[in-house]
Amino acid sequence: MSSPSVRLRIMVAIAAIGTAGMSFGAVASPPGKQASAPGLPGSARVDHVLLWAPDMDRGTAVMTVKLGFQVRPGRDPAGIANRYVRMADRSFIELETLTRPHPDMDPGSKADQDLLHGGAGVRTFGLGTNQLDGARDFLKGEGFAPTDIFSAPANDPDGQGAGHPPRWRLFAFDKQPLSSFLFFIYYSPPPTAADSVADDAAARVHPNTAKSLDAVWLLSADAETDRKQLAKMGFSHASPVRLANVAARGYDVEAKGTHVFVLQPDGPGVATDALAAGGPQVLGVSVAVDNLPRAQRWVERGYETKLKGYQGPLGNSFLAPTHGDLGLWVEFHAAAHPH
Repeated sequence: MSSPSVRLRIMVAIAAIGTAGMSFGAVASPPGKQASAPGLPGSARVDHVLLWAPDMDRGTAVMTVKLGFQVRPGRDPAGIANRYVRMADRSFIELETLTRPHPDMDPGSKADQDLLHGGAGVRTFGLGTNQLDGARDFLKGEGFAPTDIFSAPANDPDGQGAGHPPRWRLFAFDKQPLSSFLFFIYYSPPPTAADSVADDAAARVHPNTAKSLDAVWLLSADAETDRKQLAKMGFSHASPVRLANVAARGYDVEAKGTHVFVLQPDGPGVATDALAAGGPQVLGVSVAVDNLPRAQRWVERGYETKLKGYQGPLGNSFLAPTHGDLGLWVEFHAAAHPH
């Protein structure tokens, strides 16, 4: 979503329940299993998370200095600014923050802030789809309550102007199906001008060699309910998963080569504490990198500590100690490469 207007539309859609250039269809899926959602038209995979930071400069410094990402500028309409960590596969992390004491917040943004109590964290994530209308119709037929489809405005400053399709279209839900807030989004083909293509490519190169946002970790008190809801939505390929580092267990639900980990606490520890402090949330994300030792060394220097690697659900991994800074754990894992 490359502008705050998307955030506005998403939050307005989410507000209906009283809570808080990219082309998805052109992106090749990561290697591995390609379980398709039975009945769900097209494909849907992890697209991005909305990460609130109390202070944009501090949040940006954590992402760049401590974690080794490149952060790209966004915009600041009405006192809410955003910036982007864009991945090579077109998934991304969107940073958001309030920039003045009394911003012009839409109801959804206000509700999100009420849940976070002014702190950092993620309560909303999106799945990208190449058949938005068909996905909405299917989900409505399955008994879910998708909102109307919202489109980028005609005067979108990052769009291609009159005569071109809206840069993005999305829907959320009048009654959210999961413990964290979900929306589906579709992107029109990006500009093909040489300068735009070069700028876009440069924006996706990171010192830590990050390539893709491969998983979101949904934490609630009942992982089974989230698993059943995702299965009803068409994401039926699930396997047990346990994340020992955060004392959580649940299911790994596949979404076209990406993953939604639906988790609950597994005894005392990080997950229990996070749930008690903040309720249901996106507890963490998994990011694939080309050079895991380089990424680990970067994070060790950024946090001035030694980190231990482990064999995680997505392969060789390490966990960056980011929760105190971002309200979110960031796991790095070795990217899979085709043979």
